Amino acid sequence: MSFFPGQDPAAGDKFQCDAIKHVIVPRTSDLGDGFTVRRALPSVQSRMVGPFVFFDHFGPTEFRSGNGLDVRPHPHIGLATVTYLFDGEIMHRDSLGSAVPIRPGEVNWMTAGSGIVHSERTGAERRARSDTLHGLQMWVALPSASEEMDPAFAHHATEEFPVVNDNGKTVRVVLGNLYGRKSPVATTSETIFADAMLKAGASLPVDAGHEERAIYVIEGELDIAGDRFGPQKLLVFKPGDAITIRAIADSHFVIAGGAPMDGPRHIWWNFVSSRKDRIEQAKADWAAGHFGKVPGDEIESIPLPQK
Repeated sequence: MSFFPGQDPAAGDKFQCDAIKHVIVPRTSDLGDGFTVRRALPSVQSRMVGPFVFFDHFGPTEFRSGNGLDVRPHPHIGLATVTYLFDGEIMHRDSLGSAVPIRPGEVNWMTAGSGIVHSERTGAERRARSDTLHGLQMWVALPSASEEMDPAFAHHATEEFPVVNDNGKTVRVVLGNLYGRKSPVATTSETIFADAMLKAGASLPVDAGHEERAIYVIEGELDIAGDRFGPQKLLVFKPGDAITIRAIADSHFVIAGGAPMDGPRHIWWNFVSSRKDRIEQAKADWAAGHFGKVPGDEIESIPLPQK
C-alpha cells in the first residue's frame, strides 16, 4: 500500500526553466515515531508521469528499539508496486506465498493484476535493535489490456542492475532502457527508472526519446538551464526537450517516467483501474473476504476505509 494517509499535495514552487513543465513540492505526513512520508504523485499538477501513478518518498527514519514498520495485509488491483530502498530493510509477504526481505539497491516488483494481498514489516531481528529506513515506494499503472493479468512477484538483487560510471556520475538503471543499458525487470509498458548520483560539477543528459520524464531530488542541488533545485522536489519535464542536469553540489536523484498511459486511471485506496465499476467490485470483494490470505501474516489485515 501507500504509506501516506493524507490528501494530494498543493501546487509547487514558481520557476523560470522552459524545459520544466511542473515543479511539485510533495505533501508531507508524519506517521509517528519520526516516520515521515512525502507524496509527489498524484498531485494537483500531475496525476501521472508515464505509468507512475503514485510516488512516495519515506524517511530517512530511525526507529527506536522494539519499533519498526508495520503495514498490515491489504489488497491491490490493476497496478505494480515498486519498492526501492536507500537504507534499511523491509520484509515483504504476499498471498502468492512470497516472503522476501528487500535491502538497499534491490527491487521488489509486485504485479497486482486481478488481485493480490501483501504486508510490509520490519523483521523481528532488526526490530530488536534501533533501525533505519529510507526509500521510495511507487505504483505503476498497468495497461488496460493487462489490468486483469495474473498476480506475480519478482525480486531483483543489486548486482543484477547495470551501472554507468563516467566523469563524476553513477547511474543504476533499475527499470527500462537508459544510457545504452537495459534493466532485467520485466514491465508491461515502456517504463524508466534510474538511481543517479552526480559529483559537484558533473552533468547528466536526460534522453528526450522518452515522452514523459521526471526527476526527484533526494539530496544535493541541481542546475537545469540556469535554475537551481534542492531536495524533495519532483521536476516534471516537457516532452521532447533535450535536458542536461548539472550538479552544484554532490547530488542524489532518481529519474522516472516512460510512455503515457493508455487513458486516465481511477484511484481509490489501494485500487487502480481504468474502470470505476472494477474498483467498486474490488471494494466489495475485500469487505467480503474474497481476496487471498498472506501466509505467515494471516491474523491481521487493514479494513476497507469508510469513505
